[in-house]
Amino acid sequence: MPGKHQQFQDPEVGCCGKYFLFGFNIVFWVLGALFLAIGLWAWGEKGVLSNISVLTDLGGLDPVWLFVVVGGVMSVLGFAGCIGALRENTFLLKFGCHASSMPAICVPPTQFSVFLGLIFFLELAAGVLAFVFKDWIRDQLNLFISNNVKAYRDDIDLQNLIDFAQEYWSCCGARGPNDWNLNIYFNCTDLNPSRERCGVPFSCCVRDPAEDVLNTQCGYDIRLKLELEQQGSIYTKGCVGQFEKWLQDNLIVVAGVLVGIALLQIFGICLAQNLVSDIKAVKANCDHTCDGYKRLNKQHFEKQWLMFTIFEGSVGSTASTELSSEVDPGLTPTKAS
Repeated sequence: MPGKHQQFQDPEVGCCGKYFLFGFNIVFWVLGALFLAIGLWAWGEKGVLSNISVLTDLGGLDPVWLFVVVGGVMSVLGFAGCIGALRENTFLLKFGCHASSMPAICVPPTQFSVFLGLIFFLELAAGVLAFVFKDWIRDQLNLFISNNVKAYRDDIDLQNLIDFAQEYWSCCGARGPNDWNLNIYFNCTDLNPSRERCGVPFSCCVRDPAEDVLNTQCGYDIRLKLELEQQGSIYTKGCVGQFEKWLQDNLIVVAGVLVGIALLQIFGICLAQNLVSDIKAVKANCDHTCDGYKRLNKQHFEKQWLMFTIFEGSVGSTASTELSSEVDPGLTPTKAS
């Protein structure tokens, strides 16, 4: 409309989105560093840091690995997200950016969202595969628990994890109490000198609510009895079946937790991509402005050069006229009269 001037505002990176993403990743980063510190502390207490070969000698799963791996991944992603949001780290700028006149144009937010999206799709694929190949997953879970039963006494953290699982799910072994024949301390062979021979760990025992003191010897020689006689003293169901039953009973809660984690990851991806789009808009506007300044500078330089050339020519002609007037008149040829 005439008489009204429309004002165009240059694009800029939104401070709210940038610092919200920074805070989001700070929490992620701190939690990851905490998990990693707990894992390294546990390894230090067990002497793993001074003798790395202990990790390869363990036949089962060391639960500390979960803290170290999860904490390490969370720390790296949180660090990349924080520095990518603030764009103040020269190493990440050189690692993820091309040479630019604007240090704010950087790729770390994209890298952060890509890695977060990759983890999300891996989790989604794992969930789909677990549903489609549930029989194979059950067999692998049985094998995994059986291997850890063999290494029950080899690592204190693994031992505590197995005891917790058997007490929480009221189970014993992968398929049943006889799985403890796989362990050298609990098997029923005649060559086994252990006092725990033909027994089970105390976590397999049915707790008496009236007992104030835990009886750690409640599982001794229990598998020498008949199965009907065992049922009143120990859990006779396997942990794989009890775990499946627990999932079915708590399906809504488990699904809600998984959906919440997925939404949190999607939220982080959206924040990072929004920041990337703002940065690209600022870069595009800067490139356009810089090109305009370059054209103006070129035109100004050409104009100055033309004026200098004209001025130099005029000065040169004036100087030659003055020089010719100062020459000796006797040397100048005269016209015959």
